[in-house]
Amino acid sequence: MARGPDDLTSAPWRKSSYSNGDGGYCVEVRHGLPGIVPVRDSKAPAGPALMFPASAWAPFVGALKGVDVPMS
Repeated sequence: MARGPDDLTSAPWRKSSYSNGDGGYCVEVRHGLPGIVPVRDSKAPAGPALMFPASAWAPFVGALKGVDVPMS
C-alpha cells in the first residue's frame, strides 16, 4: 500500500537536541511536510502527534531560543 505524505508511521523523526540521552522527557519533530510540523512524545512514538502550522512553529522555537521571529 502506498503511503501519503501525511502518513506519520514511516516518517523520519528528529529528537530534540536537548534530550538527556536516557530516554527522558523530550519531543520529536518531523520536518518536510508542507504547511505542518508534527510533534510527538519521544517516549510514546506510537502515540498521537500534535500538528502545528509551520507558520506558528518558527516563532515558537524562536521564542524558546530567545530570538525574535516575526509571524508570517
